[in-house]
Amino acid sequence: MKILDKYLVKQFIQSILFGLLAFVMIFVIIDMMENLDDFIDQNVPSVLIVQYYFVFIPEIIRLMIPVSILLACLFTAGKMANQNELTVIKASGISLYRFMVPFIITAFIISIMTVFIGGYFVPLANKHKVFIEQTYMKKGIVYFGSNIFFQDTKNRLVSINYFDISSEIANQISIQEFDSKDRTKLVKRADALRMKYDTTKSLWILMDGIARKFIDSTETIEKFVSLEFMGLNFTPQDVIKKQRKPEEMTLAELSEFAKDQRRTGNDPTAISIEYQSRIAFAFSSLVVVLFGLPISANKRRGGLALQFGINLLITFFYLVFMKISQAFGKNGVFNPLITAWAANLIFLAGAFINIKRTLK
Repeated sequence: MKILDKYLVKQFIQSILFGLLAFVMIFVIIDMMENLDDFIDQNVPSVLIVQYYFVFIPEIIRLMIPVSILLACLFTAGKMANQNELTVIKASGISLYRFMVPFIITAFIISIMTVFIGGYFVPLANKHKVFIEQTYMKKGIVYFGSNIFFQDTKNRLVSINYFDISSEIANQISIQEFDSKDRTKLVKRADALRMKYDTTKSLWILMDGIARKFIDSTETIEKFVSLEFMGLNFTPQDVIKKQRKPEEMTLAELSEFAKDQRRTGNDPTAISIEYQSRIAFAFSSLVVVLFGLPISANKRRGGLALQFGINLLITFFYLVFMKISQAFGKNGVFNPLITAWAANLIFLAGAFINIKRTLK
């Protein structure tokens, strides 16, 4: 069986690589046609265009790995079925379960690799891609570092008009603290022109501002040139992270961001779903092998064309179901873990039913 396993794995991997290459070329060509006007209008240098698509490739590969694996199952098993190679294998006493083993092991290894690729390598590439889009293509600009609002604790809000990333100085700051028992009641407020982080004392220093205290119906005002503000739970790096998109965050950063959201009293559901979905999507490769391989292993009148259509239809329903479950999850209907893994679990159950039907 070792010779047959090596042959199947070789054919399977070759088909996956061919599918990925084809999808990457199609995606790059389509995206280049869409962005051609931006490249020309903004006079983007050719070197940066090459960089843009070079860092875009990891995201394409991550998205297309399950589809490529599904199509690889089709072309590997379907071709063997049409050429009666699969008939000979079955006649020699090898069951469908044993035939699927090398495909499952290969898909499992690819899934583990995809977790690390999608969780750590792709976000770094996306970060550079977004940088090129915003800096050179003037696309999706949000003026990074401007108009920053976040909740530091359950009863403290912080707003920063502009954060200078190079000097790590915040400009035009407002810090509002509310009563812990009645969060509609403002008890303290500090407004300052600038705020700088003191690394030696691990605290923020407010400069040129006014501190107000509200006790019942009275208000006390204190002007200050420099004020050490104790108790703020963020650093300059945290301010930068709060403005990043989830697609630019690694799995570790997403987990930390979700904890930060939970600590400050915000809803971390969307971030938790993004975290779990990256892992679940990576293991969709294993699910599509279990679902698509039995279909491809059966010889049908329509040949590869019919099998190709069936597998694409399965992929379409899988992606649609995943998006629908995510929408319900973000609305609080489902737990983030259930939301992310629901599509995999349901299609996995369908795969086992399909395998039993195929054996009959």
